[in-house]
Amino acid sequence: MYTLKRTFVLVAGMPGSGKSIVVSVARELGVPVYTMGDVVREETFKRYGAINAELMVATSKRLREEFGDQVIALRVLERVREERGLVLIDGVRSLKEVEVFRAHGGVVIVAVHASPKTRFSRLLSRGRPGDPSSYEDFVRRDMVELEFGLGSVIALADYMIVNEGTVEEAREQALKIMTNLVKSLGRGSC
Repeated sequence: MYTLKRTFVLVAGMPGSGKSIVVSVARELGVPVYTMGDVVREETFKRYGAINAELMVATSKRLREEFGDQVIALRVLERVREERGLVLIDGVRSLKEVEVFRAHGGVVIVAVHASPKTRFSRLLSRGRPGDPSSYEDFVRRDMVELEFGLGSVIALADYMIVNEGTVEEAREQALKIMTNLVKSLGRGSC
């Protein structure tokens, strides 16, 4: 039996920390990218016909209650099925999700950190469906993320990007990390 060899670069960070910078750099380097939040957004729309912060949190919790803590990672893994080499997974939130990917390849965790003040400002500016519109919603969402276990994933990261400066500074950090991973682990090798 032939097995695909791959390494998952798992990107973790609180909402608004700047994970998308790492995603952008990975795409530029030709690394396939899959986003865990897309699964939640799609399921939220399927269940409610709309997407907002409250519905996304509810969907995220219900999915885990109905199908287990690994459900979102498993659904992403179905999409990743044929990928090999480096594959970036954006938005891992728990060690149980990390274990799902570890069971199907190597794992490298990249965490992106920014202060709550910085993150809230960014979330207000970007206006993505599901982003909080008030500071109270923002804090509630942070607490849910931490309840899922995101803090543990961040604490065990192999690489940490502190994103309090400019986008260019964070991008430089991400480019250095991703370039080294591509060089050492390959993009599409078996």
